[in-house]
Amino acid sequence: GGEQISSIGRGLCVLLGISLEDTQRELEHMVRKILNLRVFEDESGKHWSKSVMDKQYEVLCVSQFTLQCILKGNKPDYHMAMPTEQAECFYNNFLEQLRKAYKPELIKDGKFGAYMQVHIQNDGPVTIELESPAATVDPKQLTKLEKQQQRKEKTRTKVPSESSRERNAPRNKDDPSASSGAEGDVSSEREP
Repeated sequence: GGEQISSIGRGLCVLLGISLEDTQRELEHMVRKILNLRVFEDESGKHWSKSVMDKQYEVLCVSQFTLQCILKGNKPDYHMAMPTEQAECFYNNFLEQLRKAYKPELIKDGKFGAYMQVHIQNDGPVTIELESPAATVDPKQLTKLEKQQQRKEKTRTKVPSESSRERNAPRNKDDPSASSGAEGDVSSEREP
């Protein structure tokens, strides 16, 4: 509707996909990880050393059920996403837990269930996928499609990690690839 719902300056934009299987345990785990994830530079310019709480930055949360997508051929399927009514309660609880663990005035959110335009300015860019600890799943309860998806994930080729020499080499502060990737302005607007 052309209305700006929320915006933050430097900080994190959290796109939260809530699964049918998510519980309070997963919620608490994600709150801890998000607030303690070291993605920012320290005062001396050392990368990957400060959290959003260390820097007193903001957090913008956007509920995004499409992160629970499973492809059926070329068609997205969202049956693993938590239904709207339950998800809204879960999302509000998530926000409440973030505010309790940090500074409430630094936690912002969009409008649950609304079609929004989300503008993210990544410094890097860096996107980090966080998942809660895997719950033990009874293989008999998996659908044929989910079993196929798991097999595909197991057979994906792995990218070789960088050598320890490269990993320990000092990085040039002016090198754009050395950016923390998590700073920037983020805003959320509803579609006009």
